[in-house]
Amino acid sequence: MVSHPCDYDTRMDEPVCPGCRELSKQVAELTAQVAELTRKLEEATRAGKRQAAPFRKGPPKPDPKTPGRKSGDAHGTHRHRPSPTEPIAERHDANLPDACPHCRGRIVETGTADQFQTDIPRAPLVRKFSVHIGHCESCGKRTQGRHPLQTSDALGAAASQIGPDAQAAATLLHTQMGLSHGKVASIFQTLFGITLTRGAIAQIGLRAATRLEPDYRLILDEVRSSEQIAADETGWRIGGQPAWLHAWVGDRATAYAIDSKRSADPLERVIGRNWSGVLSHDGFASYERFEDAIHQQCVAHVLRRARELLAGATRGAVRFPRQVIGLFTEAIHWRNEYVPGAWSDDQRDAHRVSFDDRLLELVSRPRAVPEYATLAKHLRNHFEQWFAFVFDPRIEPTNWQAEQAIRPAVVNRKVWGGNRTDSGARAQGVLMSVFETCRRRARSVVDHVSQTLGWFGNRLLPRPLLLAR
Repeated sequence: MVSHPCDYDTRMDEPVCPGCRELSKQVAELTAQVAELTRKLEEATRAGKRQAAPFRKGPPKPDPKTPGRKSGDAHGTHRHRPSPTEPIAERHDANLPDACPHCRGRIVETGTADQFQTDIPRAPLVRKFSVHIGHCESCGKRTQGRHPLQTSDALGAAASQIGPDAQAAATLLHTQMGLSHGKVASIFQTLFGITLTRGAIAQIGLRAATRLEPDYRLILDEVRSSEQIAADETGWRIGGQPAWLHAWVGDRATAYAIDSKRSADPLERVIGRNWSGVLSHDGFASYERFEDAIHQQCVAHVLRRARELLAGATRGAVRFPRQVIGLFTEAIHWRNEYVPGAWSDDQRDAHRVSFDDRLLELVSRPRAVPEYATLAKHLRNHFEQWFAFVFDPRIEPTNWQAEQAIRPAVVNRKVWGGNRTDSGARAQGVLMSVFETCRRRARSVVDHVSQTLGWFGNRLLPRPLLLAR
């Protein structure tokens, strides 16, 4: 019997044929690669089902930093809580014991020292308003008085209400801190002795959003007049149905809107299709409708894709992702180290053109790997949208501002899933816009919402200003 050239050598358990031996080696390498990719996919699938962030960080580091304060010069200065400047509400004496606790000897007092303590009020503050009622002698219409702390003119069966500070706190705890209505009610009952139902807290949020509508319109106007806007969107729920929460970060204000579509229709309704500022986004095709705008696509998204491709590449296949990473990293470093006034407009324009040309040369070559061809096509189709920050270093190379603005909403979505009604989704967008803009303007959210609740309907009071220049 004639032996086939591909028969195995019984001593080495390998194919005798050189071609088959090489093929067997490639099969072994691909099998190992498939096993590694399968392991990573399983890890990603498991991580996607975990809600708590610590479980997503992987195993502990082999050499973690020592906990606590650093020693030596790196210890830093000690920060002590300053003495309160508010009026003292209570005074108490910490008297000496009758005898020494150590030897039961007689104690002689030598002086006193002050200690301060700041605590929260546990008893609810109940206000009573004596509402004066009258009528006009000319027209005969009924008129009643209004105190700045009142949030409503309701009397009779609806005369017992929640104060403006409590309403502002309830709205803040739910919308910004991400607590469910049930947990907010539990906090009010446990800490302050105020009984609220879930429905009451939901109504407080809807009422606050209605009265903050003028501020929301001002925020949208501010976003519309901004020179730069960073946009992003994330998944949301309205009544269990898929929806999208949009975030737009302008120069001085941040706006949110919840819509049933992911498209840029909500942004178009705010700024118009002819808006001509700088629009930073993640490359979503719907933003291409703003043809008059200067587009800056997020470079971080491209670097992330290139690093993922590099992690699975072998041999010569590592060249393309490394070249992409190197080109964009070089541009970012130049922008971060740029000194204002060091380059003229013509020099910066020529520098950007050089980056564009290098990118076009890199992505115009044919790619055998399908994933490389897809990335190269995306970079080539939008090559004019990658290096706007080189010409104008004031432009951010990523849309990190919009991504950071969206993170609190993502946490809230994981806690209570979204909104049940369209009116709740509308209120969510209004409240988040006002709260985030207050934070950017270094204004107290509780103070602004409380003042707005007291101002609404009382034209004798000045309206609280959110965007005063």
